[in-house]
Amino acid sequence: MSIKLTAENFESLVLNSDKPVLVDFWATWCGPCKMIAPVIEELSEELEGKVVVAKLDVDQVPSIAAQYGVMSIPTMVVFENGKEAKRTVGFQPKDRLKAFLGV
Repeated sequence: MSIKLTAENFESLVLNSDKPVLVDFWATWCGPCKMIAPVIEELSEELEGKVVVAKLDVDQVPSIAAQYGVMSIPTMVVFENGKEAKRTVGFQPKDRLKAFLGV
């Protein structure tokens, strides 16, 4: 199951993680976000122990979305060693997301 990110836990769960972290920037009103949600949950189960999978609602935590320049959603950002390593925007099928993650 993916982790729900907040302004309070973002640093400890994402920036200080010893594993790569996939952050799904999303919102409840976003159609493509709803389409990709089951894919994100499947990945979180499949990659447990290898990659941390987390979701950040841009309406609830707009400051972090702005800090990372998230202009469109869904945006998936991989953080490694506390820094953004790569990102992709828009709906992605599961196989493409796995390739994006390098797993």
